[in-house]
Amino acid sequence: MRKLPLVAIPLVLFVLLVVFLFQGLFSDPRALDSQATGKPLPTFELPDLMDPDITYTQSSFKGDVTILNVWGVWCVTCAVEMPYLTELRQQQGVRFVGLYFDQDLDPDFGTKTLSRVQQEVTNMLARFGNPYTYNIFDVYRDTSLDLGVTGAPEHFVIDHHGVIRLHHVGDINERVWNNKVGPVYRKLVAEMQQASAQAGEP
Repeated sequence: MRKLPLVAIPLVLFVLLVVFLFQGLFSDPRALDSQATGKPLPTFELPDLMDPDITYTQSSFKGDVTILNVWGVWCVTCAVEMPYLTELRQQQGVRFVGLYFDQDLDPDFGTKTLSRVQQEVTNMLARFGNPYTYNIFDVYRDTSLDLGVTGAPEHFVIDHHGVIRLHHVGDINERVWNNKVGPVYRKLVAEMQQASAQAGEP
């Protein structure tokens, strides 16, 4: 009788392994939330993609509700979602800021020139639509790493205090907007407007 628990141990471990793998098989990786959620944007100082003389910091996000969109011309899904993001900007006034990084650009060795990156971006936005108020150039991808970005597209909904309130991995389409991202964005805009009204701001 004393040997029975020892015999059962492999069976218990096997069952636990099966349960773990089963959950991973049917879980949605897009549902994983970022460790940055609920925290202020990490500190950064980065140039404007099209005008490097302009510099942005985390303070640039204060005062507006913003969706920070991590993207690149190499990202096929980014091209797919771009027309819908442009529609949201034009029809609903949604404020998108791009966080751009280029897989082929090596800042140390100059694999691709900045002017070439700018031309590729210009061509893509002209073809698929431009939802962005501006694009921040994450040259060394440090800010993307600080945000826990694993790929593109990824989206961070940021309130008017500069705090990340939602992280969405993957594209924003009509379903995702209506069921997940849009309600959070509209709620934050309403909170910002209420705060402005209470402060007596126009």
